[in-house]
Amino acid sequence: MRFGNVVDRSVYSRNRRLKGQVLSRYGNWSEFRMTGDVRIQLSSIQGLGVFAAKEFEVGQTVLLVDDSRVVDADHPLNPERGEHPHHCDYLAGGRVVLMRPPERYINSSCDPNTFVKSRQGIRHLIALRPIAVGEEITCEYVLNCHGGEEWECRCQSPHCRGRIPSSFFDLPREKQIKLLPLLDDWFVEEHREKIEALQRKP
Repeated sequence: MRFGNVVDRSVYSRNRRLKGQVLSRYGNWSEFRMTGDVRIQLSSIQGLGVFAAKEFEVGQTVLLVDDSRVVDADHPLNPERGEHPHHCDYLAGGRVVLMRPPERYINSSCDPNTFVKSRQGIRHLIALRPIAVGEEITCEYVLNCHGGEEWECRCQSPHCRGRIPSSFFDLPREKQIKLLPLLDDWFVEEHREKIEALQRKP
């Protein structure tokens, strides 16, 4: 994925102390890039977020996820470069990748406006509903997730559950059923027995 200009620093000029805290947590300004379709700025949910720079229709690809940075024994994370475990994603077959900007800064929501779906080996972030210019782009972290840590959710949605469970299968059954169409094919394949059992139950 190609990234455009460094995000406008004036977003942070009103609060130099906050700017220093943000930079110490998220890395150098070279990390803060954007495409013509999205931008990175401070979020009311948490830290930095990704925001629409154009309108998106239902089903439209918002961005392509860059999975090129594989994390393994030969290519470990480098904290000095702003590479941290909470920026990693866990894919088919136990493959671990370091998420790149801008998708690295997408916040979770219990009422998300996007989801991730693989198409011909490339992960697409797809609009679940119309997204307006300036709207924060969110997704459900627990989708395609099984195992790991439980997180506090700060999405501020009226439907907020308060916690992000460590597994899709820890969600209430009715929520799992509702989200089934949004699961990526590799996740369904790796957890086929659980998915089929979920579909069978009345």
